[in-house]
Amino acid sequence: MKDLSMPVPVTPAFLPQPPRRDSAPMLDLTRAARMPDPVQPERAWRYPPQAAPSDLDTILVSRWTCEGGDTQTVSHPGDARWHCISLNLRTASVRLLCGGKPIFDGRLAPGAVQITAPGVAASATYDGACDVLHLFVPQSVLARCHSDQFGHAPLDDVILDDPFLHTDPALERLGQALAVAQTQDPGLGRMFADSVALAIVSRVVAAHFHRAATGQRTRAKLPQWRLRRALEYIDANLDTPIGLADIAESTGMTRMHFAAQFRRTTGMRPHEYLLRRRIEHAQDLLRQTGGSVLDVALRCGFRSQAHFTTVFKRFVGDTPHCWRVKVATTTGSSHA
Repeated sequence: MKDLSMPVPVTPAFLPQPPRRDSAPMLDLTRAARMPDPVQPERAWRYPPQAAPSDLDTILVSRWTCEGGDTQTVSHPGDARWHCISLNLRTASVRLLCGGKPIFDGRLAPGAVQITAPGVAASATYDGACDVLHLFVPQSVLARCHSDQFGHAPLDDVILDDPFLHTDPALERLGQALAVAQTQDPGLGRMFADSVALAIVSRVVAAHFHRAATGQRTRAKLPQWRLRRALEYIDANLDTPIGLADIAESTGMTRMHFAAQFRRTTGMRPHEYLLRRRIEHAQDLLRQTGGSVLDVALRCGFRSQAHFTTVFKRFVGDTPHCWRVKVATTTGSSHA
């Protein structure tokens, strides 16, 4: 009979084995850590920071910013490989030409979108601060978006040939989300940015064909000279309690007609635009001066710090104090 009290030799095959580690995830993480930010700054206007052949089936995104000061004129000869979708993130004074023809001259509202078709030259003159996202979209992506929207492949190349500006508050929110797509997880940041960029392009494609089918561009909008007068009046009274009647009077229009045409032109109500300009002015003051939050609030037309904080957080996503700290501790920050 076998003596059970004797120890049974244990061969290495029966020893507990450590869990096997696959090297692939580590390689993926290493690669993700080396990946560039999903939204990179542009060194030259409308030139993407990278454009390798492998990128010709994806959306490239870059960001053009300037802090103001002297008037700046920029240009691009056009690229046959992609459409360029320009999405404005903050109020800016700009004169834009596309294919040598004037497209816009005045104050550009956040959420304004302009599409330049492949191979078409463009130029712009910025008078002051600006913050713009540029999405470079190849034909393969436009074809997929068209198929998703309409349930069939396009019969020919998708050409978005309307260079005039259109404003969409939903696109502005998507653009702001895309502008801050950097996260602690580079891989997650890239996936998030790709998803948001694709959502922007899909909405732009749908809106383009909807306008073409309904003739939406023929609807009455605010003439450029009246719009310029209204925006100049708002900028001159950011620290003053003004209302819709005051702004409409500055253009020589009734409140009802002015409000309707202003919203049709800019995509937002006059009061919402006024609040946005006050918040942009507040951001400039918080960045450039050492005044208290209350002082900044009063200089931007708010009657209390509490109301200012509430509105600031709604537009920016942070309280004024937290935003100021982040800007101060981030080198080269361009928070919008």
